[in-house]
Amino acid sequence: MLEIPWQALALGGTVLIAVSAGIHALLHLPDPRAAWGWIAVTLLFPVAGPVLYLLFGINRVKSRARQIATALPDELSPHAQADVRENPELRAQLSAHLSLIHTGDTVTQSPLLGGNRVRPLRNGEEAFPAMLAAIDAATESVALATYIFETNKVGRDVIQALERAKARGVDIRVLVDGIGELYSLPRAVRLLRRRGIRCARFHPPRVLPPALHINLRNHRKLLLVDGCIGFTGGMNIGSRHMVTENRRTTAADTHFEIAGPVLNQLATAFAADWYLATREVWSSPLWADDQPAAGASVCRVITDGPNEDLDHLRLVLQAAIVSARERVRIMTPYFLPPPELEAALLGAALRGVQVDIILPDHNNVRAVHYAAQHMLHRLLDRGINVWRQAPPFCHSKLFVIDDHYAMIGSANLDPRSLRLNFELGVEVYDTQFAERLHAIIDGAMDGGERWTAERLDARGPLRRVRDAACWLFSPYL
Repeated sequence: MLEIPWQALALGGTVLIAVSAGIHALLHLPDPRAAWGWIAVTLLFPVAGPVLYLLFGINRVKSRARQIATALPDELSPHAQADVRENPELRAQLSAHLSLIHTGDTVTQSPLLGGNRVRPLRNGEEAFPAMLAAIDAATESVALATYIFETNKVGRDVIQALERAKARGVDIRVLVDGIGELYSLPRAVRLLRRRGIRCARFHPPRVLPPALHINLRNHRKLLLVDGCIGFTGGMNIGSRHMVTENRRTTAADTHFEIAGPVLNQLATAFAADWYLATREVWSSPLWADDQPAAGASVCRVITDGPNEDLDHLRLVLQAAIVSARERVRIMTPYFLPPPELEAALLGAALRGVQVDIILPDHNNVRAVHYAAQHMLHRLLDRGINVWRQAPPFCHSKLFVIDDHYAMIGSANLDPRSLRLNFELGVEVYDTQFAERLHAIIDGAMDGGERWTAERLDARGPLRRVRDAACWLFSPYL
């Protein structure tokens, strides 16, 4: 019998594994550039290449997200109560924006709802007293979801308000992200459970069985009280948002108080997240489709995440930018837009639309800040205005088109928010509300400074290399 040397067997096995990894990349990666890159890595480095592809090239995020989503009962799907039938009154009121409305209808399969009131709350000084007052006035139910729940003074104030509500017999549910909770000691969930308050962690890390994912985070922020008032935006629970205290970690932010029929869509989003964390169906008879009108805003909730909701926010934001006729204004703490959004912004500027992007001058995530600086030149070259907002670090997420449309919520314009996190946005068609957001942005621009090509060019060679290196890894930031 012919004996085959073990070296030949090892070589053949290595080549087979490398070719198999390359074929897998060819069949499963959606971007041809990524597919070419991984095929080259697996073939040029037949030992290390397949290992690297196994660790970093295969999209386990999407696979895990699908597993999570398939566990959701049909009645708790964010689109289970969708009704996109024509509403003649709303269509007539918003007739100038039907193309953008159609995009939202198609992407979300959820209806626009009129009769809402949306009020901006600046920083913790305005947001937390309003939220605490709502909890203290609760008689039936409180649903709270947050990414970070610090246990400093503000966090303790919220816990004490929830404890008082529980003593009154209020039904309470608190959902905290499993990674976001780790920002503070002692852990919020532990303190809540000591007080008998029902709470859960979303996708928490664990050692046995191993589950150490840093992705698939629930970045949504929601507070829903008694079926009559809600709060959402980008503000976490914590003293860092009290800007008058001037802490090293201070983060200015804008949160929003909401009343009206759109509260039902917010409640549906919370119920779905609560079920995914607990396998428990939460519903309240107070959250009804026929919420009374509270204002003049026409709104719709957009859920986004690495599941069946993937790209919802990106597609609607892209359509909104394309629909702009006069101005696009974006305030965000982290700016690493996907190529499609960047192309839409560049196209708007080339059409003569005024595009203003307001970024913090100093950032709490420096790698994202450096990566953004690397890409600013091509924006400035096409006439986009980029503003450096003076300290403190601004965590607000505002998106305004012309004088009629705004998007508020939890999402940043970076790959983590738009590809890896569970996020929530609220469309608002309301000229008065848009004016209020324009005023906030105007104030930031008045106190800030424009980025210029000369300032970018003045960076030394080491800083340029640093910024470019961070930009190279921007899909993972």
